Amino acid sequence: QVQLVESGGGLVQAGGSLRLSCAASARSFSNYVMGWFRQAPGKEREFVGYITRSGGVTNYAVSVKGRFTISRENAKNTVFLQMNSLKPEDTAVYYCAATNRGAYYVRVDDYDYWGQGTQVTVSS
Repeated sequence: QVQLVESGGGLVQAGGSLRLSCAASARSFSNYVMGWFRQAPGKEREFVGYITRSGGVTNYAVSVKGRFTISRENAKNTVFLQMNSLKPEDTAVYYCAATNRGAYYVRVDDYDYWGQGTQVTVSS
């Protein structure tokens, strides 16, 4: 069982930055691919990005590519989402997720463990 706890959300003006953290209680954190998703009110949960086990590969949704960066510190069981040049349309609850299965890693169903989410609100 893996427990995930996100932190770092808040209110920020458009053009600003936030850094989200996700702390994992996993025995072998480096065995898990970590993903970030978000869900805006009235919308489905959508893929933001993922990072592979060693951190050597990342992949991002088109809507955030070039603005968001995912990194991880396996020694600290933590994954980060650095969000720059934020836009009002980035407003959502952000979730981190984990899986140790082989998958495409861009779908909600690819992940087995989820955090409770952290709210990010970007004002115009």
